Amino acid sequence: WMAIIITVGKIAISIISAYAIVYFRFPGRVLAFWLIFITLMLPVEVRIMPTYKVMVQLRLIDTYAGLILPLIASATATFLYRQVFLSVPGELVEAARIDGAGPLRFLRDIALPLAAPATAALTVILFVYGWNQYLWPLLITTDARMATVVMGVARTLPSDNAETRWGLTMGRALVAMAPPVILVILLQRRLVAGLTDVGK
Repeated sequence: WMAIIITVGKIAISIISAYAIVYFRFPGRVLAFWLIFITLMLPVEVRIMPTYKVMVQLRLIDTYAGLILPLIASATATFLYRQVFLSVPGELVEAARIDGAGPLRFLRDIALPLAAPATAALTVILFVYGWNQYLWPLLITTDARMATVVMGVARTLPSDNAETRWGLTMGRALVAMAPPVILVILLQRRLVAGLTDVGK
């Protein structure tokens, strides 16, 4: 559930923010884009402690909201959708405006279908990103019931000098790999198309 909600949330927020930056004229529009873009240069480790302090103040330790909310925005996805929307011909935008299409209708009927390959590619990438989270769940959860599958794999390795049960560790690792691998296999063609068609 964590991986699914992170994927859906990142895509939804990125579509809305990129759409606003490309198609709406408002003060600070360029600045807003560059502020989003600059966050790409900040590694997770730099902002993890301030984020943890905010989660403590909001009492979101050992909650799904605490697991998901800090990971739900994506500058990379916003940048990708911005490139997709910038590639839409101006004549198409003008034709939709003449036909009486408002901003929401244009988004639903024209922009989102054109962004479908990018959305498919991002779905795969963001799901794998959410599924493989280890550092943040390790920090934000103390309840074993909130542990992610990657944390479960790591917990099969002994912390003392006990003998490692490699069969158990490899079995859990294979189970943990299964959902992302299945998703990549199912959406392989769309993944390649989405990554190669952006900006054309």
